[in-house]
Amino acid sequence: MKFGVIPGYYAAPTATAEYTAGLARAAEECGFESIWPVEHVVMPEEYESVYPYSPDGRMPIPDAAVPDPIIWNTWAAANTTTLKVGTAMVILPQHNPLVYAKALASLDQLSGGRTILGAGVGWLKEEAEAVGTDFSNRGKRTDEYIEAMKVLWRDRIASYHGEHVSFDKVKCNPQPVQEGGVPIHIGGHSKAAARRAGRLGDGFIPLGGNLESLGELWKLVEATAKENDRDPSAIELTYSGMATLDYAQQVEQAGAQRMLIASVEPDLESAKKTLGEFGENVIAKLGA
Repeated sequence: MKFGVIPGYYAAPTATAEYTAGLARAAEECGFESIWPVEHVVMPEEYESVYPYSPDGRMPIPDAAVPDPIIWNTWAAANTTTLKVGTAMVILPQHNPLVYAKALASLDQLSGGRTILGAGVGWLKEEAEAVGTDFSNRGKRTDEYIEAMKVLWRDRIASYHGEHVSFDKVKCNPQPVQEGGVPIHIGGHSKAAARRAGRLGDGFIPLGGNLESLGELWKLVEATAKENDRDPSAIELTYSGMATLDYAQQVEQAGAQRMLIASVEPDLESAKKTLGEFGENVIAKLGA
């Protein structure tokens, strides 16, 4: 099984060059396959939206510095040699798909084919409105954006015509190093996310809940893939959870190919120590 780390956003200086480079190098040295920054373009001071991953419905890090994940990943990739750089998650419907396809392909070129896009539709209506996007149709737009980006990465001269994005005979260079383009892993906790992963995703990263409930979502991914003439075994499953050997073994038994853990240490040296212990106690035993 592969392991990835989500950077610390609680008290750690995540936006600094020293922390970013140090955490990425430590992750690589400790046996982690990948690193996965999160995204919020802006965080409203007040919001009525319900954060789906905490009991009180409030985001636990409202004042944290959350750097742009693509720029952050560029710095992380430049300071490592094998570490893959993912996102957990980019709020895809808040981005122009052509501009984002270009950015991701550029990162994939610069990193030597180490880029993964973890993408979700977002939960924070107030953020979507602040950046000028329609929250109500974010699912449909996400589907089209994924399709359009894959066309831009696949075809030397690309055309796509949908309800929300349309272009004809354009070239988007450079193209990704990875054959087929940057892998897109769908994140979320809903049946809609599971179906999207089955139709369009190269991977699925279900969030929240216990392994039993997440397993039900994975069954929906498999069923949807078959309905769309896709091979479910080609869709990679990633779970996140507790940084213990026991939990990692449960994740492995549940059929996941990757497990993500969150770094919650307030400084780089503490994070290095924790990653090192996880590498010795878990990755050394279960790592691919």
